[in-house]
Amino acid sequence: MEIFAETIERELPDLAEQGVRTRFMGRRDRAPDALRAQMEGLEADTAHNDRLALWIAFDYGGRSELVEAARRLVADGLAADEIDEDALAARLHAPELAEVALLIRTSGEVRISNFMLWQIAYSELVFVDTLWPDFGEDDLRAALEQYARRRRRFGGR
Repeated sequence: MEIFAETIERELPDLAEQGVRTRFMGRRDRAPDALRAQMEGLEADTAHNDRLALWIAFDYGGRSELVEAARRLVADGLAADEIDEDALAARLHAPELAEVALLIRTSGEVRISNFMLWQIAYSELVFVDTLWPDFGEDDLRAALEQYARRRRRFGGR
């Protein structure tokens, strides 16, 4: 937790100055109060930035997110016939986050590891052997070229 707090202090202010809006998704309730305040402060300070949106998954799990959204449906008193995809999506950690078009998985792992299960339902997946710290411009360009060659069908044939 200390390393995360230090990273917020050291790295993210520069991004904020460049117009990056920072948002966090995940289980904040398990973070120490000081860290939670730091996260909330950064979100408030960058709320007006619109050059780029940086989403940081903190204590995040896709299954947990779906369970929490289902609990919110119940807590909000929705009847079974009122529950649809829109109602569930509105109760996710980051309901305003657009669906993911491309997910690039680094490190040679060929799995999604419980990451954004709802949001990647129709994503194109690219798996690369490069470790995240070494992932660079050439790797990104290759992944985007691979993505551009695909015909997106969003679940259809």
